[in-house]
Amino acid sequence: MSTAPESPKPPGPFLLTGYAAAQLGMSIALLVLFVLWVLGGVLAVLWVGLVLLIAVIPATRAIANVHRRMAARVFGSPVPDPYRPAPGGFFTRLRVYATDPMTWRDLAWMPVAFVASFTINLTVLILALGVVTWFIWWFATPWLMRARAAVDRWFLAYSRTEKLEQRVQVLTETRAEAVDHSAAELRRLERDLHDGAQARLVALSMSLGMADAAFDEDPDQARRLIQDARATTTSAIGDLRSVVRGIHPPVLADRGLGGAVQAIALDMAIPVSVDARLDGRPPAPVEACVYFAVAECLANVVKHSGARNAWITLSHGDGVLQAVVGDDGAGGADPQSGTGMLGVMRRLGAFDGTMAVSSPTGGPTLITLEVPCDLSSPRTMPSSAPD
Repeated sequence: MSTAPESPKPPGPFLLTGYAAAQLGMSIALLVLFVLWVLGGVLAVLWVGLVLLIAVIPATRAIANVHRRMAARVFGSPVPDPYRPAPGGFFTRLRVYATDPMTWRDLAWMPVAFVASFTINLTVLILALGVVTWFIWWFATPWLMRARAAVDRWFLAYSRTEKLEQRVQVLTETRAEAVDHSAAELRRLERDLHDGAQARLVALSMSLGMADAAFDEDPDQARRLIQDARATTTSAIGDLRSVVRGIHPPVLADRGLGGAVQAIALDMAIPVSVDARLDGRPPAPVEACVYFAVAECLANVVKHSGARNAWITLSHGDGVLQAVVGDDGAGGADPQSGTGMLGVMRRLGAFDGTMAVSSPTGGPTLITLEVPCDLSSPRTMPSSAPD
């Protein structure tokens, strides 16, 4: 019989006193950083101010993350890092910093943390050093440090209401992007049908009409026209299959996500290994979404990475379908620099999915795609579509 994991034991007075001493020491650094923040803001009209802010903000975040970890230990619950990813590039990073609400919460937290350190933390240390106050220190320290952790958590973590507001905003944006993507796909299908199958069917109709007119006077000419019409029919069927394949590839319906991804891997110009560990099939729209996302990632590997090998893993756990595409190329991939990766993010966003890119210079590059979904039982999986 399985048992639930035990909650982590809260830190005792000795460890909490160590936290108090560390936070008191970091308060001096926070004061210096706050002054540099103000100085950088004043000098923002000059290059030196922007350079100063680019250096000060990561240092502030590093100290704030230490306080988050301490607050998490005190409360026994995680206080996650809420910052938006900051890509490379001076102005791009500066823009991300400026538009991240947590940047400004950090700025508001710094003077409050400085005051809290010289009231709460210093009180804990003074009580610990006194022989007479030792008894008070033993019982008061957990309460005092919980109060300090509550201050840090209030500033350094989003509230439930703020998280819901951000979620609504993300869903609104992804819905709009999904609608735009669907409209673009409809236009593409219309263009493909108009320029491909429709044009061939018009030529087929003309060939049959000419054959009908020539049938009595020139049977040989009519026979050639019918042969041409047959060839045109074959080409039109091929065009229609290409259009259908762009909507939902037959290999996906026949072999499932794992088999379809293996088929893509076999067509790549470099060796690609596939490790698919799926006990069922995701819903058809999710399956198609992840399939096309993986295909786009592999296309980028071949075109841009210079890799000699690539690999794909497919797995499902805790209600999330995960696909990881990796390569041993040069690295340095930036998801914001091309339309392909942005398209993948929009495609995943329509299903509440995410994409994370780890691509240090020199490689390897790992692209992690995650979409929340449930898998159908293998016994209830849909049968293969007919040819």
